[in-house]
Amino acid sequence: MAKATTVFDQQAATYSGPREKLIPQLSRFYGMVPEAVGLASPTDGPPRILDLGAGTGLLAAAVAEAYPEATFTLFDFSPRMLEQARAALGERAEVVVGDMYESIPEGPWDAVISALAIHHMTDEGKRHVYESAFAQLRPGGVFVNAEHVLGETPALQDHYAEWHRRQAFEKGLTEAEWVDTVERMSHDHLTPLSTQLGWLREIGFTDVDCLLKDHGFAVLFGRRP
Repeated sequence: MAKATTVFDQQAATYSGPREKLIPQLSRFYGMVPEAVGLASPTDGPPRILDLGAGTGLLAAAVAEAYPEATFTLFDFSPRMLEQARAALGERAEVVVGDMYESIPEGPWDAVISALAIHHMTDEGKRHVYESAFAQLRPGGVFVNAEHVLGETPALQDHYAEWHRRQAFEKGLTEAEWVDTVERMSHDHLTPLSTQLGWLREIGFTDVDCLLKDHGFAVLFGRRP
């Protein structure tokens, strides 16, 4: 993780810029997360939300707009990215620097959310995070992961990768931005959607489903009973 941390810290200032060109249906992809947070069973008091791999706060900002009373804990290994996130969300957000391979902040949380972060981890690391999220959610709380996933077959993965490159340039991504993207993606460890949904069920989540999928981008959901 040390090399990946250095890369993301170095690119913190420009990381958010190309996102609209790189993610298909960007508003719908991120917008599905606050919709899914709304599936948590109601409780007294403002929702407490943990954002794993929060980066510059793009996902938390989308959820904060939908839930103005919610409070956030933003967890990431990049201090420079978290500085931007805290500036964007202000006093509603607590920032915590840490490594998901080791632990996540203690709950209980009404929702644990993430976007385009957990795919950097090994399969063992991913499952550890899913287990940790389950343990720290309150009963009725939800886990939502908007993620980059591996095609179910090599042929599908090849198609997804070429489609991703082509649509990014069609949206105006520059060669320099693509070079930065390729460098970041070199740290990815993508896992098929079906495998990850299976893990969620095995861990004990209920209502497990994929709420949105476009090629290699999917929104995974589960509820702690």
